[in-house]
Amino acid sequence: MRHTWMRYFTPGPAHHRLGLVCLGVGLQHGSLPTVGPRTLDHHVAVIISSGNGWLRSADGRRVAVTAPALLWLTPGTSHHYGPDPDHGWDESFVAFTGPATAPYTELGYIEPDRPVVPLRDPADARAVVARIARAARRGNPLLEVETGAAVHELLVALRRARAGTATETDPVLQALARDACLPLTVADHAARHGMTPAALRTAVRAAAGRTPKEYLLGIRLGRAKELLAATELPVAAVARRVGYDDPAYFSRLFTRRVGLAPVRFRQQESRALPGPGSTPRPDPAS
Repeated sequence: MRHTWMRYFTPGPAHHRLGLVCLGVGLQHGSLPTVGPRTLDHHVAVIISSGNGWLRSADGRRVAVTAPALLWLTPGTSHHYGPDPDHGWDESFVAFTGPATAPYTELGYIEPDRPVVPLRDPADARAVVARIARAARRGNPLLEVETGAAVHELLVALRRARAGTATETDPVLQALARDACLPLTVADHAARHGMTPAALRTAVRAAAGRTPKEYLLGIRLGRAKELLAATELPVAAVARRVGYDDPAYFSRLFTRRVGLAPVRFRQQESRALPGPGSTPRPDPAS
């Protein structure tokens, strides 16, 4: 016995320009038929919540699939998969495409080289799929935008759910975030963790999808923006607060990455009140 529910969509050109569009969603359970061999022109994330089965990858290898797991079906890559014929499995799928798939792949959220990805807990990803399914009701005027926005959420939820990886709880990322504004090089940070720079790059890339330099720079520039917007500290003092002893270098770097010079950013975004009397609110993230 099997249960199958599917909806498919055809977003317009304007929706594609939003970055990601959802092309379809499905919820299936039981002794489902084998899929493929086939090749698609779009991405599909298949979330296996219970049961087991197999996937034959493009190189002909047959890979065991044991729930919870994610099957990445990527454009132009042949795939062939199915559940155990005796017991079946519980799957949900979301088909999507759009220009944003390229940076999501570059950042490691989509993994073409890992067609089967073990998951810790698919609950959050399944909740996003359920929202897409609810949005798929007939006559929903927000269908394409609502489902496209949810695909972004799905990619984040699947990234968090990967087995063997961590995000906020990763001790290396936590330490880098804590020490990001110290005047330390990447090699200095690696040494503080007893790691080589190459090992640190591998760890940060796996956890955050970026190099240590990019990860640290994002934190430094974010803190610099906060100081420029909420205080009257001179730019040189802001530079020192975020780890740059050379204010001219900081200004050039800030301008190149933000698109505005620090002084111009302050003029545009300033929330500082002159004189005493401003009481900072607690950090909502703490």
